[in-house]
Amino acid sequence: MGSVKVRFLGAGDAVGSGGRLQTCIQVLAEDQNFLIDCGATSLTAMKRFGVDPASVDLILVSHLHGDHFGGIPFFMIDAQFGRRVRPLQVAGPPGIEARVKEALEVFFPGSSQTQRKFETRFVELPEGRNTALGGLSVRPYGVVHPSGAPSYALQVKISGKIITYSGDTEWTDSLVEAARGADLFVCEAYFFRKKIKYHLDYETLLTHRSRLGCRRIILTHMSQDMLDQIKESDLECAEDGGEILLEGR
Repeated sequence: MGSVKVRFLGAGDAVGSGGRLQTCIQVLAEDQNFLIDCGATSLTAMKRFGVDPASVDLILVSHLHGDHFGGIPFFMIDAQFGRRVRPLQVAGPPGIEARVKEALEVFFPGSSQTQRKFETRFVELPEGRNTALGGLSVRPYGVVHPSGAPSYALQVKISGKIITYSGDTEWTDSLVEAARGADLFVCEAYFFRKKIKYHLDYETLLTHRSRLGCRRIILTHMSQDMLDQIKESDLECAEDGGEILLEGR
């Protein structure tokens, strides 16, 4: 099995704490090039870090909040003006197609009806089932984060590796299932110790660390509170533009 590269194009929260860009994770493996989440700043992030948007074939979405899917309309407009011809797949919770088209209409009225030179295929991911998308398989796990549609943690299997992403959520035991066997678990740590509904804090994550059967954890989606205490973390923390390589076995 080949190696898998993970690039944090955006590792920030919804409000840009610490000047960070919103969530966008690029995964490259063999002939696969896809994004996990595409927040509103993602097109800026791709161009800042030298990623050609036309090379991305698939966007996986954890949940339908603007800092996780709001970059897709801008991605599609850029693709249209850039004369993209390669098909694009967008896969996420039920309602993904309608929400993207609604966002297109809000941002650029009439754009959702525009004829494009590239096919856009929307795929609704059913909770708890594996869905094959080209050379990868994705399995969503329901989490606790209201977004007007189901919110997911995503477990992605590609090139013999497992990457799990928590999405946004308070602690839920579904994270144990999602992270089991993962080579990399990218997990939200919104606050350091403060407990709020629908988001996970670092101290709560640590109390469950022994239950997570994953090889490596990297924290993301950190508020200013978490960033101010980041040096106290015993876990790795993502940075905009950071890269890691998951070597083949």
